[in-house]
Amino acid sequence: MKKSFLFFCLSLLVFLSTSCKFSKMLKSDDTEKKYAMALKLYDEKDYSRALQLFDQLMGVMRATDKAQKIYYYQAYCYYYSKDYTMASYYFKRFSTNFPNTREAEECSFMSAFCNCQNSPEYSLDQTTTKDALKELQAFINTYPDSKRLSECNDLIDKMRGKLETKDYRIALMYYRMDDYIAAITAFNNILKDYPETQKKEELLFLIFKASNTYALESVITKKKERIVKAFAAYNDLATAFPSSKLLPEAKWLKAKSQDEIDYFGIKNRKKYKKNLIKQQ
Repeated sequence: MKKSFLFFCLSLLVFLSTSCKFSKMLKSDDTEKKYAMALKLYDEKDYSRALQLFDQLMGVMRATDKAQKIYYYQAYCYYYSKDYTMASYYFKRFSTNFPNTREAEECSFMSAFCNCQNSPEYSLDQTTTKDALKELQAFINTYPDSKRLSECNDLIDKMRGKLETKDYRIALMYYRMDDYIAAITAFNNILKDYPETQKKEELLFLIFKASNTYALESVITKKKERIVKAFAAYNDLATAFPSSKLLPEAKWLKAKSQDEIDYFGIKNRKKYKKNLIKQQ
């Protein structure tokens, strides 16, 4: 107990002494000592207090040769404090202000990486995710020989996967709300925007199913034309995935639609005209 109490007292004295020195340094006009303490606090991973000193120093050392390092340390102080928004801003500012330095490539990547860290769940607004994608692509264009390209591509796949999931959920929502036109458009847009999607088989099936249901629920004058379009969607599925487990259901739905076409065929032309007159 005595040893524990003694250790606590010593720790408290050290803390109070350090806090007192830090408070004095904040008020000090000695920029060199302030800079040295900021570096010491940074090395000790006391990023919050280090940042306070770096922020003060930037105001008076902006035009000196130390400004570059201050920008650099400010960015990492925010990064290690998990303030990725501010970290991204400072990393980007460094790479913009010092494009020919050794750290420019690193900071350009870190700016994009921080936006990736800030990217929210797919169900939320994805503006930050899109910003991260733009920065990652800009990094690849600027540094095509970088050792970080593999990591960039992995991050791009992750960010695009999040956007795809969001678009997919929205498309499913349209489908479940029986808004088939919107659903078909949304499903087709996913195939266009994400050509490497793992959901291609399912999307082609849903396009056919939505097209087929929409056709069957159409007025008589539009039904045949829309069923033919649905059959085209079926052919896309059957051609791309001839062994799909979804084909049996698709074939059954297609057969039902074929019955509709046959019903309104030549043998039933009189009945078709009679129904058409009623609808008019």
